[in-house]
Amino acid sequence: HVQLVESGGGSVQAGGSLRLSCAASGNIYSNFCMAWFRQAPGKQREGVAIIDSDGTIVYNYSGRFTISKDNAKNTLYLQMNNLKPEDSAMYYCAAHGGTCSSRRQSDYNYWGQGTQVTVS
Repeated sequence: HVQLVESGGGSVQAGGSLRLSCAASGNIYSNFCMAWFRQAPGKQREGVAIIDSDGTIVYNYSGRFTISKDNAKNTLYLQMNNLKPEDSAMYYCAAHGGTCSSRRQSDYNYWGQGTQVTVS
């Protein structure tokens, strides 16, 4: 069983920053592509940032966001700066085995429960 648990969401004013965390169980970082997705009410879930098993960032929605991971802590991060109201969404940590090859939601078979980000 692979478990992903997000944290770090909250309510911030426009221009503020948040650092989201995703605690991953097992040896997920050894051979997994990991990503952050987000979904606002009434909108499709969209990829935000993707990082490969070797730490290579393969996709960023915005230069305001930085994806990273700490293998020692088995944790994925999303640093979000200069947040805008349109960034408000439920943010999800996701993963799939092997190397990163797609931003398609259906390619990710492991998902966390999400953490809410609200920017006003």
